[in-house]
Amino acid sequence: MDDVKNLIQRKDEIEEQIKAYYDVLEDQCVGVEGPLVDAEGFPRADVNLYQIRTARHSISCLQNDHKAIMEEIEEALHKLHAREKAKRGGDEAGDQGEAMEQQVTLPPPFARVDAVTQGSPACGAGLRVGDEVIEFGSVNTENFQNLQNIASVVQHSEGKPLRVSVIRDGQKAQMSLTPQRWSGRGLLGCNIVPIHR
Repeated sequence: MDDVKNLIQRKDEIEEQIKAYYDVLEDQCVGVEGPLVDAEGFPRADVNLYQIRTARHSISCLQNDHKAIMEEIEEALHKLHAREKAKRGGDEAGDQGEAMEQQVTLPPPFARVDAVTQGSPACGAGLRVGDEVIEFGSVNTENFQNLQNIASVVQHSEGKPLRVSVIRDGQKAQMSLTPQRWSGRGLLGCNIVPIHR
């Protein structure tokens, strides 16, 4: 950042010098392109030729310096932005790393919800399609063998709340689901499929 500030300071100094030389030419009433000879081709006596030539030459050199320094400033700014972007990327990567760690601590799911019927006990409990089940009553990742395990728990828990834990969007979500008779089929109103690993 200091490099950029120094370059901008130098650019301002060059611009001041160019302006000063333009003022010299204005004072002599010739400008950058005005003729230095009279109508007969003799050097003009009404102006300071040495001063004008020096000013014009200096302006030309300074304009080249100005162009070079503008390119340097542009390059320095690009580098600065690239550094900031890389730093931001590093911070984001760190945040992602933390999120990954949070996911790693969650047990692997053994089943996934692939359908939930409106108005069912499952819908009322907040179960959603895509939820990955890590706990369903007494069934968990450690002891799950097949869907019969869940069916058995449901049969024995009619009218009693079951604790259900799922992974949703990489986060653990818990809900209370009470298997009970309703207008549709079964006691839950959702379809659960096993996740094969």
